Amino acid sequence: MYPEQLVIPMKEELTSAGFEDLRNAEQVDAAINSKGTVLVVVNSVCGCAAGAARPGVKLSLDASKRPDRITTVFAGFDTEATAEARKHFFPFPPSSPCVGLFKDGELVHFVERHHIEGKSGAMIAENLKAAYEEYC
Repeated sequence: MYPEQLVIPMKEELTSAGFEDLRNAEQVDAAINSKGTVLVVVNSVCGCAAGAARPGVKLSLDASKRPDRITTVFAGFDTEATAEARKHFFPFPPSSPCVGLFKDGELVHFVERHHIEGKSGAMIAENLKAAYEEYC
């Protein structure tokens, strides 16, 4: 587990932008299984989360279509919530950061860590915006 003083500022990068902080399995299941579209971001302390994933998901919200709910779990901190989110990402292997888009409880789009590493926030945002156009 990462120390709280390290994680809280990284969580706040998303929660201050309106992301719902999911902290346990019940919250994850309720969010994912809700009607409509739900974005689930697995946040982390790594450099690609700071340099691409968090900026990219925030930029993606500046779109004509966007998910009904935007949520986040933090790998290495919210372990129960992260493990539950990863169950819903099957068949994709666990990784962080990563981003899943669900529609009516079904995973319809997934951005794996290897699609985030070495990319800019703008590239991540464009990937997600295209998914929002299709599914939201």
